[in-house]
Amino acid sequence: MVYGDTNSTLAGALAAVKLHIPVAHVEAGLRSFNRTMPEEHNRVLTDHCADLLFCPTQTAVDNLAREGITRGVHLVGDVMYDAVLQFSALARERSTILDDLGLMPKSYLLATVHRPYNTDDPARLQSILEAFIEIGEPVIFPVHPRTRKRIAGLAGTLNLGPAAGNLRLIEPVGYLDMLMLEQHARMILTDSGGMQKEAYFFAVPCVTLRPETEWVETVEAGWNLVVDADRERILWAANGRCWPQEAPGPIFGDGRAAEKIAHGLSKGREG
Repeated sequence: MVYGDTNSTLAGALAAVKLHIPVAHVEAGLRSFNRTMPEEHNRVLTDHCADLLFCPTQTAVDNLAREGITRGVHLVGDVMYDAVLQFSALARERSTILDDLGLMPKSYLLATVHRPYNTDDPARLQSILEAFIEIGEPVIFPVHPRTRKRIAGLAGTLNLGPAAGNLRLIEPVGYLDMLMLEQHARMILTDSGGMQKEAYFFAVPCVTLRPETEWVETVEAGWNLVVDADRERILWAANGRCWPQEAPGPIFGDGRAAEKIAHGLSKGREG
């Protein structure tokens, strides 16, 4: 069994195929249609190696069908939704991150930036950071180690001193603390695929700092806006855009994805 779209996902799938071991792919069928992303190649190749394909959404099922993959496909929902349901309550009991940072619910924005095409391109990274500074309200930014090195390289062209006091660069946080920060943020700004979904689970508007997303359902529902690294669009999304008032729909399943995957594994390739 392999999960997601990392290099190790593809490595595991290829090794299993060579050893004639059946492959089950959890989170199958995702497509950003951007072949410059390493994850996109990993997703496509893993899906075409897999005997059992466990899809989080109907869109993922449809993507596979367009590629001629219909056997062994199961629509099960998203295991990340299972995890959020289980651990968000635990986070509320155990996490002290809001108190530690002196934050009130809905009084801040939460940001993450880690993808190489954002961190390794100085112009893109500077555009994103300038937008964060200009938003005009607290932006909590747990900084990936690689991103912190790249930010340091912008010291001569970007003012991160007192004038940027609304932008708070903090060390990376653990899962429970991140869940607390996510569910109580007014908005999330990120290039992470997982955080786009978690924002949707918590009914928090999401601004995606990428040219595309594999989670098109969140965009279609109005809870996610893809703005790339465009400073003006980031600012408009944060301060000017009208976001949905109704609760997000259950497009990622009912919180029983793991149970359905277990059932699918017991059935094998039938269905």
